[in-house]
Amino acid sequence: MSPPQTKLDDLRIERGARVEPSGRKWPVAVGVIVVAVVIAVIWWFNRSHPVEVRTATVRGLAAAGPGADRTVLNASGYVTARREATVSSKVTGKVTEVLIEEGLKVTAGQVLARLDDTNVQASLQLARAQLDSARTLQEEIRVRLKEAEQEWDRQGALIKGKVAPQADFDHAEAAMLAYRARLAQQQSDISVAERTVAIWQQQLDDTVIRAPFAGVVTAKNAQPGEMISPMSSGGFTRTGICTVVDMDSLEIEIEVNESYINRVEPGQPVDATLDAYPDWKIPCKVIAIIPTADRQKSTVKVRVGFSQLDPRILPDMAVKVAFRESGATVAVGTSRGVLVPREAVRSLDGHDVVFVIQNGRAERRAVNITGTQGGDAVVMAGVADGEKVALDSPAGLADGATVTEKKL
Repeated sequence: MSPPQTKLDDLRIERGARVEPSGRKWPVAVGVIVVAVVIAVIWWFNRSHPVEVRTATVRGLAAAGPGADRTVLNASGYVTARREATVSSKVTGKVTEVLIEEGLKVTAGQVLARLDDTNVQASLQLARAQLDSARTLQEEIRVRLKEAEQEWDRQGALIKGKVAPQADFDHAEAAMLAYRARLAQQQSDISVAERTVAIWQQQLDDTVIRAPFAGVVTAKNAQPGEMISPMSSGGFTRTGICTVVDMDSLEIEIEVNESYINRVEPGQPVDATLDAYPDWKIPCKVIAIIPTADRQKSTVKVRVGFSQLDPRILPDMAVKVAFRESGATVAVGTSRGVLVPREAVRSLDGHDVVFVIQNGRAERRAVNITGTQGGDAVVMAGVADGEKVALDSPAGLADGATVTEKKL
């Protein structure tokens, strides 16, 4: 009989290497290859493609040449006229004739309109008649005075010869003195009458409205038949005939923030650009800085004059100005900023930034812009002379993006 251990060994099942059928290996290998191909395709289509950009080279201010001007401040304002008047009359009256239209050039003293002068003419004629009457009476008194003087002389001769009584001499003397007094009074009456005529003549002249200075009529405010008054009286009464502007007194009025007024000084050169003519740069200069600030707006008013006037410049036109600084020769090695094309600067997250292109990649940098010079921005920090910056901002351009320079 066999021992118990031998019996247990006979009952043990041997587990050898499992042999798989050869037909099941192919599907597994094919599945692995397909997964690898799919991953490769997904990676190929999702990989970042280079972004094409146009570039420009940053230039130093020294490269702009000795004595180059740079813009220290940009502002906006309006064209104004130093001499502009709404022409009215000195008296209240009805307009009978208006001799102007908008756009008409007028000279100083030219008749613009006339008021109804019927009543004034009648009063003037009466005053002149009274003056003529006073002068006629004066001539009569002179004749009477001459007669009285002759009588006085005759009585004087008689009294010396003791031919006539003293009473006759005294009577002749009194008559002479009376006529002299009446003549003096009449001369005063004539002076009063002359002044009365002058007053009515002035009132007649006031019915003719004239241009106070040479200029151009910009507004016509009254028509024949309307009432006009130097004071506003309500209703349908006009307060002016027209508005005259002296085009030789045009200048620019700008309100500069008081934080930047230290960049402006009298006589400073300025480039002005009208909104109506954006490609036309007009040379100007600062006339004066008004020595007071607006507390509500925190601004200071600056007057800028045109170096040469042009018919295209009109009152109340909007204008943008660039205050320039006449720079001296920039010493070699002195850092005064660089010039970056304006189209390279963009605003992101409230900051001015540029994308610098280095080694095929875009690097985002914040810049500090202090002004403009031509079509460039003056940048004091953020980029260096000679670096390349992207001029456009296509989709996908971000910090660290791969880029290629677009061939123009």
